[in-house]
Amino acid sequence: MLASAIDSSILVGYPAAEKYLRFDGHPSTIYLRAQNDRVKEVDDLLAATANSENPNQVNVSQPSSALVAQADAKSALNGLFLGLGAVALLVGAVGVANIMIISVLERRSEIGLRRALGATTSHIRTQFLSEAILLGLLGGTVGVALGAASTAIYAHTKGWATVIPTGAWAGGLAASLIIGAVAGLVPALRAARLSPTQALWSV
Repeated sequence: MLASAIDSSILVGYPAAEKYLRFDGHPSTIYLRAQNDRVKEVDDLLAATANSENPNQVNVSQPSSALVAQADAKSALNGLFLGLGAVALLVGAVGVANIMIISVLERRSEIGLRRALGATTSHIRTQFLSEAILLGLLGGTVGVALGAASTAIYAHTKGWATVIPTGAWAGGLAASLIIGAVAGLVPALRAARLSPTQALWSV
């Protein structure tokens, strides 16, 4: 039913309403169901049919319109949350990139020593890229945990069952992995390009 108030109502006949509820025979609200292609025609006739003498005193509303407005508001809210999520991912990517760049600058001696001991550019690149991916995954895990906890708390306060789709938390972890890899790629390449003499000379 479009009118949710009916779900929690009790339907009684006119005699019982007059006897037990002091019904005077003049209903204050009338619910009517019409076919989808006749809603507009029925809407135009309802006021005059309900009160032919004063049709302007009859307030006609369509619960379906309220549901459409509610769906539009929900869609706008979902778009807002997606936008905020995208901004948060971008900020996270910038944060990971900054941390890895600083790490490369501060660990030049380590890079030079490893290169002098036989580590290849591939080894250095893999090391820093792995660290960036691990950092992104750690941040994604914390974010997913906080999001799941917030969802559980909100659902509990509303008396709802807590349902977290697999795609939600799996997508969050996958996004954190991708962001960690993308954000750490440039610092990893920069670290791999350092020659042993250049890295040790800058100490």
